[in-house]
Amino acid sequence: MNEDLKWSNYDFTKIPFDDIVSVGQRTLLYRDIFTVSWLLGRFCNYKCSYCWPYARSDRKDHRPTELCLRTIDEIKRQARENGFNSYHFSLSGGEPTFHPGYLDILSYLASDVGNTNYTSIHMTSNCSRPMKWFETYVESAKSFHRASITASLHTEHLNTREKMQDFADKLVLCQEHDVQVTINMVMVPEWFEKDWDNAMFFHEQGINVTLKPQSDPTASRVVDGYSDDMKQRLYNGMPQMAYTEVKRKWADRPKPNFQIPQNIQGQNDKSVPWHMQVEFTDSKGKKWYMDQAERFNAFNFNNFKGWQCNAGYSGIIIREPDGSVKRSYSCHDVPLGNIETGFKLFNKPQPCITGSCVSSADSKIPKRKTDVL
Repeated sequence: MNEDLKWSNYDFTKIPFDDIVSVGQRTLLYRDIFTVSWLLGRFCNYKCSYCWPYARSDRKDHRPTELCLRTIDEIKRQARENGFNSYHFSLSGGEPTFHPGYLDILSYLASDVGNTNYTSIHMTSNCSRPMKWFETYVESAKSFHRASITASLHTEHLNTREKMQDFADKLVLCQEHDVQVTINMVMVPEWFEKDWDNAMFFHEQGINVTLKPQSDPTASRVVDGYSDDMKQRLYNGMPQMAYTEVKRKWADRPKPNFQIPQNIQGQNDKSVPWHMQVEFTDSKGKKWYMDQAERFNAFNFNNFKGWQCNAGYSGIIIREPDGSVKRSYSCHDVPLGNIETGFKLFNKPQPCITGSCVSSADSKIPKRKTDVL
């Protein structure tokens, strides 16, 4: 087994979730990063039985590339007015790599890296594109301060060992070019042991794997059917490796120039490894850490209604099929606007208005209970 892979020393069940008063991804808490989670279209070449019906489409509903580029310019203009000049663009779908201008969008973002303090790119993909596509992708990704992939593993489609190895080979190629990779596995209760064996197949090849519980169609709770042993494995999950932290020391990437956010509270404990991405603070001021916000739903830690949240201020999402710009996936209020007709960001954090924050992209946005501000 790869020596860089280590079982977590943290027991996440010990985190006092009922006593947590603030939470956020550490890179968003302590850096001037504006995040954009962009669903480039709902078209997907897969039809997974457990996929939410509104999450995919057979129709290629992609916006014109030129409109996407103009939208990037407007996002940066408004974010800079609010004091942000570091950016994280997370591109998803559907299957985002089928957007005809996907690599052109990356090239456009890369052309402005020198005018930012930091720019990172991320994609959530089923990684079904051929190896040749990924060879082009890793070349495009070299210009950014950081590049990462959440690879969605769907065993209904990767149903042979040969297909799984091809999937792994593409991810290993990305890792060799300093693209940080995590496989995201939805652990369906009926297939749990098979999925676990598949997770170990990738883990033993040096690839991080995150185990996600299956949510119900409303995306508001975890489905029934998990045994106590299954729940325990979901709570603490697969080992996360420090491999990418080691590689980043010699990776030939631009040097970031982060600015400290104006509303920062507390200090980042740099002795905690960065792969513990999420920081919690309890009512006594004690810090707790977790590797992935994807675990929140396993602990039913997703109700932040009334908390002060940075959604819409330090980050937005862009959704299809209507091109709406929203503060988050989970909030069902009036959108901030539309990429075709215009949008306006918040100029400060706002109260959370939803009783169920089920998207990991939403959960890790910095937020604090209002009675402890």
